[in-house]
Amino acid sequence: MAENPTPPAAPTAPSITPSALELLCRDGRGPRVLDVRTAGEFRTAHIPGSRNVPLDLLREHRSALRAHLDGEVVLVCRSGARAAQAGVVLAGAGLPGLRVLAGGMTAWEVLGAPVDRGASRWDLERQVRLVAGSVVLATGLAGVLRPRVHLAGTAVGAGLVHAALSNTCVMGGLLARLPYNRGPRPDIRTVVADLRGKP
Repeated sequence: MAENPTPPAAPTAPSITPSALELLCRDGRGPRVLDVRTAGEFRTAHIPGSRNVPLDLLREHRSALRAHLDGEVVLVCRSGARAAQAGVVLAGAGLPGLRVLAGGMTAWEVLGAPVDRGASRWDLERQVRLVAGSVVLATGLAGVLRPRVHLAGTAVGAGLVHAALSNTCVMGGLLARLPYNRGPRPDIRTVVADLRGKP
């Protein structure tokens, strides 16, 4: 009886440190930088010269994007989790030369590297903490009067544990779809035109 072969692991992109990327950018040898956060997050703060390709758009149009990406590409998000997901998607589409910015924009800003800033807004992780904390607090208080209400807080806690273990966040994905976070969503034609405009 033949055993089922284990499917190959999804290819992952190696990382690059913020200091190494900043040195490459300063020397004019910088790779193409794709920021996979939402349009709202990108407008708040981003690496100068980076291009915004939100993760959901990248997943949906990976083949079209692959045709316009060559050479070195560094993927950026807030902490590195979404960029790692984007790396798996693009590596699966056959794009070589991918790297993920280790620690994301958080590490880039800690380094003191250049940042283009727009209007300030809360990042997704902070929004998740607010919503999750509010649900747990509200259900904990309401549980004094109605004992089973606390189960909603327990479900949120279970979701946060799953988010940590899987390095994904359903609540963050849902919050990313809110108009506050999305802003005007770039369409694939705009993104491709933008990619063509940078060598």
